[in-house]
Amino acid sequence: MKRLSLLDANGRVALVTGAAGGIGRATVGLFKAAGAKVVAFDRDRARLPASGGPVLALAGDATDEHAVRKAVEAAVARFGRLDYAVSAVGCAVSGKLDGITLAQWKQIIDINLTSAFVLARECHAHLTRPAGAMVLLASTNGRNGGGPLSGAAYAVAKAGVINLCRYLAKEWAPEGLRVNSVMPGPVATPMLDRFSAKQHARLKASMPLKHFAEAGEIAAAIGYLCSEHAVTMTGACINVSGGLVLD
Repeated sequence: MKRLSLLDANGRVALVTGAAGGIGRATVGLFKAAGAKVVAFDRDRARLPASGGPVLALAGDATDEHAVRKAVEAAVARFGRLDYAVSAVGCAVSGKLDGITLAQWKQIIDINLTSAFVLARECHAHLTRPAGAMVLLASTNGRNGGGPLSGAAYAVAKAGVINLCRYLAKEWAPEGLRVNSVMPGPVATPMLDRFSAKQHARLKASMPLKHFAEAGEIAAAIGYLCSEHAVTMTGACINVSGGLVLD
């Protein structure tokens, strides 16, 4: 029997939105190491991986349909195809419901959920058939309702991501396209920097494994879902939460 590595992406092309974040950068690195050419897309130009060789870095807003469309078109024009699309965009606002403004609510929904919808719609026609794969970044907050640390809008948006994944899995399956999601718990990235040391300790104590995931661990789950190991998986949500959520 042929022994498969986690991900053999030689000759393949990936587009990663949210590529300047901790998980996004790790995902770009994983695809690159697996032999893929990668389009790294994020609005934070300064923190994007450097362009060159197999990586094309593009600055833009993941909620802007025109910017995302141009990124998809650039991937196909530069590298000739599109095999994987990963939505690794995420942003949260702490606080109870009555302390969140309408503008903040809309912003968080847009960044976390609308961005996934936009990427899915714009990349759909270009994904390789069969065997194209899309992975959406969800969160335990989308499964358990979250709390004030990440806020109501984040929990609602990530629940929407999980169900967008399920919907797309059914709609795209006849075309041979797979759509899955990854549901991290707390991850040791700058997104946790907004918490105090006391909040960090309390959050870690609430996890059965007492361990924050590393960005590379989430990237590995994304890579698995894009790999030949997962060819019969679609509509799945992989739980990487240190036991914080138990399916």
